[in-house]
Amino acid sequence: MDVQAVGGMLLPFVGTSLGAAMVFLLRDAISKTLQRVLTGFAAGVMVAASFWSLLLPALEGSQHMGRLSFVPAAVGFLLGMGFLLLLDEITPHMHMDHEEEGPKSSLRRTTKLILAVTLHNIPEGMAVGVVYANLLAGDGLVSAAGALVLALGIAIQNFPEGAIVSMPLRAEGMPKGKTFLYGVLSGAVEPVAAFVTVLASSLISSMLPYLLAFAAGAMFYVVVEELIPEMSEGEHSNVGTIAFSMGFVLMMVLDVALG
Repeated sequence: MDVQAVGGMLLPFVGTSLGAAMVFLLRDAISKTLQRVLTGFAAGVMVAASFWSLLLPALEGSQHMGRLSFVPAAVGFLLGMGFLLLLDEITPHMHMDHEEEGPKSSLRRTTKLILAVTLHNIPEGMAVGVVYANLLAGDGLVSAAGALVLALGIAIQNFPEGAIVSMPLRAEGMPKGKTFLYGVLSGAVEPVAAFVTVLASSLISSMLPYLLAFAAGAMFYVVVEELIPEMSEGEHSNVGTIAFSMGFVLMMVLDVALG
């Protein structure tokens, strides 16, 4: 495994860690407006990355199937959505339940949030692992620049997630160093998932189009189920939608220009 691939698979973890480091720069809580901007931007990045970096290569890798070339992308996408749906049924959602009150229940909500973010990072790590597995296999579905752009896009998306983990813990009175550590640990599963996916891909190389689409479906689920509701809740504001558009366009430009 070359240095470029290792560096690319570590990028999302770096994004989460930088987001968690915001606990040292911001006050004890993120403003609603800033949270909407970060969440909307992350959602736009993920939607663009899911299509150009995952679904499109999955379709291109299935062209030998003729009119049935859509099958791997469609099946993989639905399986990815279904996997995250199952995950959400057995674990808490990323957003916090504000119906509970009191310091103990508030801390309990924050603990659930950390667990949810950590678990949702696994399919994102798998997505990066899949593209680098394809790159290392030399199948030509994904270029080195395309793989790097996806990793960078997920790193950008992970930035607000790191902050969303560390900032609420700080608001509960936890020391800044400890909240930063929890934020970093929530993203540590991503490089692990990426490396495991690369190691396992050599056994199932023919399934790469399905795996690419699976990762896209998982990422789409996070956007629709978690990020879009987060950027739209509360008093009406267009900042989340504008940030979504900016994130989508930025990721599209990077992927097309560099991929």
